[in-house]
Amino acid sequence: MSTATAPRTPSTRPAPVPSRPRRWPTPGRVLLYVTLTALLLVFVAPMVWAISASFKPRGDIFEYPPKLIPDSPTTENYTNLLDGQPFWNWFGISVITALISTVVAVFVCALAGFGFAKYRFAGKRVLFSIMFSSLSVPFAVILIPLFILVVKSGFSNPWFALTVPWVAPAFGIFMMQQYIIQSIPDEILEAARIDGASEFGIFLRVVLPLLRPSLGALGVWQFLQSYNHFLWPLVLISDTEQYTVPLGLNILFRSENRAFDLVLPGAVMASVPTILVFLLLRKQLLEGLSTGAVKG
Repeated sequence: MSTATAPRTPSTRPAPVPSRPRRWPTPGRVLLYVTLTALLLVFVAPMVWAISASFKPRGDIFEYPPKLIPDSPTTENYTNLLDGQPFWNWFGISVITALISTVVAVFVCALAGFGFAKYRFAGKRVLFSIMFSSLSVPFAVILIPLFILVVKSGFSNPWFALTVPWVAPAFGIFMMQQYIIQSIPDEILEAARIDGASEFGIFLRVVLPLLRPSLGALGVWQFLQSYNHFLWPLVLISDTEQYTVPLGLNILFRSENRAFDLVLPGAVMASVPTILVFLLLRKQLLEGLSTGAVKG
């Protein structure tokens, strides 16, 4: 009796992938990497030096050649700053007013951009042209009229006056309007209207969630603008206890003995909120910039 032999199954091992010849970088790519590395060093080196110098005694800050690692690191500069100066007042006012200004500005700009992008009304082009043309007006031109308006209106309290002038920046409205035109089709809005949603409900439930990338990009820009502003707080605030961080560090820098041992730790601590905002909104910022680049 003959035994039947089972048929052989073909081998399932993948075919070897032919090795590709190694490609050496082109001269253009090498030049690009060298340029990017040089720019990285230009932007990072001052921050690294500031962090290092903030832990040095005052006599070692400007030693030459500069040393990245201090010979005798100390935290005395930070202690003197926090104990001898109202730094936490400056820090708190700057952070809180910048956060309030950012949240309100992002919402107002998104709402105004939605109106300009998706609605037709009388005077739309005129209003948009006036708003857009304000980008060409330097802030120094409106500084004094804005100051008189705030004082005469009785709203010169720093917590209010540092926030209100920046809640509807023209750049933010224009940015939101362009992003909504490119990213939100009218069919989505019509479907929401058919479902019985109100116009403001459409903005809150449909439009606003779709704007996350652009909102993150605008939030980073607005926070930096408000947090780093110097000229407006300089004109508005006279009490040193209510200074913002840029004003506080400026009076330390302009003191008779040039208190670099206090300015440097103050600058390092002042950079923490901006770095945190960038890290928290990094994903939305990159998505917003890449979406604008692709669709633009």
